[in-house]
Amino acid sequence: MRVTHLSLTNFRNYRRLELDLAAGPVLLHGRNAQGKTNLLEALFYLATTRSPLADNDQQLLSWDAAEAGELVAVGRLVAHLEARDGHREVELRLIKEGSSLNGNGSFRREALVNRRKVRLMDLLGTLRAILFLPEDIQLITGPPAHRRRFVDVTLCQIDPGYCRSLSTYNKLLEQRNAVLRQLAETGEGHDVLPIFTEKLAALAGTLFARRAAFFVHVAREAGRIHYEQLTDRQETIRLNYLPSLEEARPGRSREDADGLVALQELDEWLRAGAAEDAIAERYLAALRDNRDQDLARGSTTLGPHRDDWFFQVDGRPLGSYGSRGQQRSAVLALKLAEIHWMEAQTGETPVLLLDEVVAELDERRRELVLDVARRADQAILTATDPGMFTRAFLAQAQRLHVTDGRLERETTQLDPV
Repeated sequence: MRVTHLSLTNFRNYRRLELDLAAGPVLLHGRNAQGKTNLLEALFYLATTRSPLADNDQQLLSWDAAEAGELVAVGRLVAHLEARDGHREVELRLIKEGSSLNGNGSFRREALVNRRKVRLMDLLGTLRAILFLPEDIQLITGPPAHRRRFVDVTLCQIDPGYCRSLSTYNKLLEQRNAVLRQLAETGEGHDVLPIFTEKLAALAGTLFARRAAFFVHVAREAGRIHYEQLTDRQETIRLNYLPSLEEARPGRSREDADGLVALQELDEWLRAGAAEDAIAERYLAALRDNRDQDLARGSTTLGPHRDDWFFQVDGRPLGSYGSRGQQRSAVLALKLAEIHWMEAQTGETPVLLLDEVVAELDERRRELVLDVARRADQAILTATDPGMFTRAFLAQAQRLHVTDGRLERETTQLDPV
């Protein structure tokens, strides 16, 4: 899969951009704050409908358009795709109506595939992309929400059924939590709580099962890549899925040895291919057992919305005991395993988006990443200094210099050395 053309209107610092993109590696280089990362963000946003960098979607509109005082401001992102099953066009529109200065404005998004309006959810999977960011280290060191988002964004690009189940689950979760709060405050709602509980459990069975199947593949590949290609067979990593499927026993936590064993046993049960109905039944029993605690807190304390995962390196939690270099190696292994999983699921390579990642790596890891970029259908990389790339790579890549939202194609031919 690759993007043949990208069109941006009023997106970040691009008032208007029409860009043809080549197959294989594409290198965007220039000084900081010129718009390189914005291009990667635009492509990832088209693939996932979510920005990895903005707090809210209104921030994606160019400042001039958003603050011009016009009644309507529109941002447009359009990508022309070439995939195994043909050509497609995907589009997202960001529409701000009214004034944001007086608080009376409104904002909405529209999605189109081949110029026909679709639901935002139906856009997912049309363009598939994997984004590498220096901030990916937070997958190791950051809060569980970052790690859940990583899994959900990846799965939603491949599995529409998962994404629909996740959306419905989140809505039911809000409704169940509202009933729990109502029960605690007024004592009303006893008749409807079991209904929401049963519906929530049925959807959770799907989410737990599909996350576990994802971890089966990714954990195996990440471990292999880390051991064979990144550490000269010197270090082993294990990716643990920590499903929030049952009530934690006293003292059970990621750092507690007995608790970790219990969670790993649950992980193994899921990875062994437990049926969705069996998972849902087990989760439903846990919700019923946990009812008093949920009432006391006014929220659902178990479920996929509380899942987590983490790496161990040579048997120790990587987030707590690993060096910065070990953490970066694990993240790199994870991302490369993610590519492998997408290829296995779809039969083609996703578009790779690498933002200043090469600068963070030593020579060995840099060569590994560049080799992956060379072999991909399309890989778009950013860098402030093209000198960190080999002459052979630069000769193969489409090279674009980025200056204040303007792109200039470099046509100088380089002989590989």
